Amino acid sequence: MDSAAVTVQQRQQFLEAIERLTKSRVLNGSESLCKLLRYLADHSIQNPGVPVKEYQIATEVLGRSADFDPHSDSAIRVQAGRLRVKLAEYYSTEGEGDPILVELPRGSYTLSFRPRAVKSQGHANAGDLIRAGRNQGSVWTWAGSVLALSVLLAAGVAALVARWGESSRKSTPSLPPTDSPKLRLFWKGFMSSESDPWVVFSNAAFVGRPETGMRYRGASEAPGTFVLDHYTGVGEVLAVHELDRVFHHFNREIRVKRGSLLSLDDAKNNNLIFVGSPAENLSLRDIPVSQQFVFQRLATGPHRGELAVMNLHSRQGEPPYFLGSPPNVPMSEDYAVVALKHGMNPAEWVLILAGTTTIGTQAAAEYVCHEDSLEGLLSRLEIRAPAEELKPFEVVLRVKVVRGVPVESEIVALRKDEAQ
Repeated sequence: MDSAAVTVQQRQQFLEAIERLTKSRVLNGSESLCKLLRYLADHSIQNPGVPVKEYQIATEVLGRSADFDPHSDSAIRVQAGRLRVKLAEYYSTEGEGDPILVELPRGSYTLSFRPRAVKSQGHANAGDLIRAGRNQGSVWTWAGSVLALSVLLAAGVAALVARWGESSRKSTPSLPPTDSPKLRLFWKGFMSSESDPWVVFSNAAFVGRPETGMRYRGASEAPGTFVLDHYTGVGEVLAVHELDRVFHHFNREIRVKRGSLLSLDDAKNNNLIFVGSPAENLSLRDIPVSQQFVFQRLATGPHRGELAVMNLHSRQGEPPYFLGSPPNVPMSEDYAVVALKHGMNPAEWVLILAGTTTIGTQAAAEYVCHEDSLEGLLSRLEIRAPAEELKPFEVVLRVKVVRGVPVESEIVALRKDEAQ
């Protein structure tokens, strides 16, 4: 949308696009972001070409006082960054067929509305997606980039999340947290610590180059083969974002580190949240956390070489292992583990959020970051009152996947550590 006046027809199309966004699963529950989105949309439609100032948003949307200083308070920038992420997520999932693309360009608070010629994903290749990500003027800027990242994402994206955290640490929270008793109960051990937890995300060892093709580094690789260890999956990045959202909700922050950089001192002296399975988050192999459910590649049978969640002490009616969709068909099912354990220092906690694929990892993080799913988990753990202490446990989640997006998760196996 340029600086020309908006026609009645365009106005209707733009308002319908905003309505779809605010009612979407992606923005469900994000009242502050929906309020910001509606304000920016109204301003862009009513005053095309007129930029919006941080001061306007702070005083007219967030209710800040007249002495608000954008130089010392980065709350608006943080909220805008969160909204950009949500827009990207929406248009890469449930909104990929929408005729209008709503964008919030970086460095601006003016929404843009673009007619969208939707392409078929089945005919896109990696080169097309990468080029789309580089084309800032394309209507596929966000959607193409996210699809490309769904294969592998540079850890620099996670560093961006860390920078958001650093910015919000310097600001007053944009809105006071609402009461979330289930979230508060589950995360109490991490929130009550004086230091912020480390979120340790996976970065597997790859060989090759992104522009020519990459693969996991195998045991048969020649000695001295150049290894890339700074890539991770889209599920891990979205998982970090979910965790950042929850901690920000309680006016706390997270510190983000890729697995290969985790030190023994970090493991001993901090609460840790591991994002990604030991197959990719290699630092998990060095942490003495015994598990009932472990990730292991099958050694025999028709699924030989596939990563599964092994059920070390299967109970009646449970399978010996949990295995998602075969690699040669579109994914419809994945499995993930959520495990809470005491750390190397018993005063600290370790939380593992890991799927057999990056999609399962995303689902595991979303499961513990949303109150409705936590309610079911706490019920299964027989936690009845807010004053009760959460004890170590491990669960396996079956994850339903639709078009590369986790849409539903359910507990299929649970173990409580009765000894602790």
